[in-house]
Amino acid sequence: MAQENKAPETNKTSTGLQQNVAGLLCYVVGWITGIIFLILEKDNKFVKFHAVQSIVVFGAHTVITVIFGWIPVVGTIVNWILGVVAFILWIILMVKAYQGQMFKLPIAGNIAESQVK
Repeated sequence: MAQENKAPETNKTSTGLQQNVAGLLCYVVGWITGIIFLILEKDNKFVKFHAVQSIVVFGAHTVITVIFGWIPVVGTIVNWILGVVAFILWIILMVKAYQGQMFKLPIAGNIAESQVK
């Protein structure tokens, strides 16, 4: 399932925030704050990782929700289930980032990791 790695030891961020706070903020408004922190953060790999993972996870959720929104009954049910899953993931990802963990989701985490290196 998901892998957990401890964050690198540096706490420096381009935003002046602690890296765990910046990591948490990457998820607050989904892919929007992910994009903001990806643009603002220059060096900190922990923050960049969480920014990219936020963009991938919640960007995919947005696209899938829009697609299923066009399907009358089944789309509503699927979107409700996806909404609950996204909410749970949102909470987990924010908590893990605040704890200083590079919590890597199976597909999104691999994409984020490859973009940060």
